Amino acid sequence: QVQLVESGGGLVQAGGSLRLSCAASGRTFSSYAMGWFRQAPGKEREFVAAISWSGGTTYYADSVKGRFTISRDNAKNTVYLQMNSLKPEDTAVYYCAAKLVAGTQILAKRYEYDYWGQGTQVTVSS
Repeated sequence: QVQLVESGGGLVQAGGSLRLSCAASGRTFSSYAMGWFRQAPGKEREFVAAISWSGGTTYYADSVKGRFTISRDNAKNTVYLQMNSLKPEDTAVYYCAAKLVAGTQILAKRYEYDYWGQGTQVTVSS
């Protein structure tokens, strides 16, 4: 089992940047596929980005491609989401998620993940 704690959210002006972190407990972090999702008020939680256990494969939602970068440091049990050129429509609570995997899967569906953090608020002002 793994516990996830997100940090790094906050208030930023449009065009600015933030880096979110997700710290995971447990000794087998490198065996987990990881993802970031977000949920805006009144909307369903949506996929943002995903990364394989090794970090060698990444995948992004079209809405963030070219602006966001997902990465991981398995030695630090941490996954990151670098967010650049932020827009007001990026405002949401951001969640990280984890799934124990046997291969190099990239997971982009909510139901594919077993573990979730509590979320961190990102607010982008215009």
